[in-house]
Amino acid sequence: MTVLAESLPARPGTWARLKGGRALPLATVLGAFLILWYLGSFWLNAPQAVERLSRAGPDWTTAQFFEAVWKLDRPLLPTPDQVATDLWGSTVGRPVTSNRSLVYHAWVTMSSTLVGFVLGTLLGILLAVGIVHVPTLDRSLMPWVIASQTVPILAIAPMIVVVLGNIGLTGVVPKSIISAYLSFFPVTIGMVKGLRSPDPLQLDLMRTYSASGSQLFWKLRWPAAVPFLFPSLKIGISLALVGAIVGELPTGAQAGIGARLLTGSYFGQMIQLWSALVMAALLALLCVFAVTLAERAVIASRGGRG
Repeated sequence: MTVLAESLPARPGTWARLKGGRALPLATVLGAFLILWYLGSFWLNAPQAVERLSRAGPDWTTAQFFEAVWKLDRPLLPTPDQVATDLWGSTVGRPVTSNRSLVYHAWVTMSSTLVGFVLGTLLGILLAVGIVHVPTLDRSLMPWVIASQTVPILAIAPMIVVVLGNIGLTGVVPKSIISAYLSFFPVTIGMVKGLRSPDPLQLDLMRTYSASGSQLFWKLRWPAAVPFLFPSLKIGISLALVGAIVGELPTGAQAGIGARLLTGSYFGQMIQLWSALVMAALLALLCVFAVTLAERAVIASRGGRG
């Protein structure tokens, strides 16, 4: 046992593991970001703080000035601690069924995001299969797929909401279609690249074995496309979340992250607006993490290392 222990390499210390991994660079970037955020808050909120202190009286100290700068009720740029306090109060401090709970609004947005993401993924895969296997679709459909993303989503979203509303489709459906419109594109492009990635020699070998079209697809093209699929899904689910939020803006929705953004903008509640933005970013991270877990599970099922 002693010989075996001596032959094993010594484990690096905690600091060495942090320094050699991702924790230290991430903490450095986060620290620099927070410092710049506080400096930006001070620069933008200082005139408003001076005006408030001057109305209260001419005698105010530097400590009172700094406190006023970073504790304004309606700051132009709230500080990170103000955003964190509002985020905590609107998530943990309120029932999830309350209209003032960010968890409730996040679920409303996520429901549209997930439906739109599934629709966009299915559409993207079907388009990619058609483009790869039908030369006519490659020449006629692929340019339109690319051109579809040149139209601003802010111009399309109101039209989709109005048209579907006139035929009685409201709520989740319009927002899901907007999410699908944004998310199908990266899936289509990624799958086209993946389905075309097998080497011509591999295709010739399969044809030598008299493989049918379905066998060629499921045993060669599809396995080759899986590594291209999951990066596309990560982009697609992030775009689906953006589409769901954008879809809530022209409808004047009463629930959802977009509704919180509208309320904060209309009433000048910048702290509420920023907490909604942070919640949207957390939702995006959660979605990408879920796709990453699915990717690792698929790789492990195929005998690879996740």
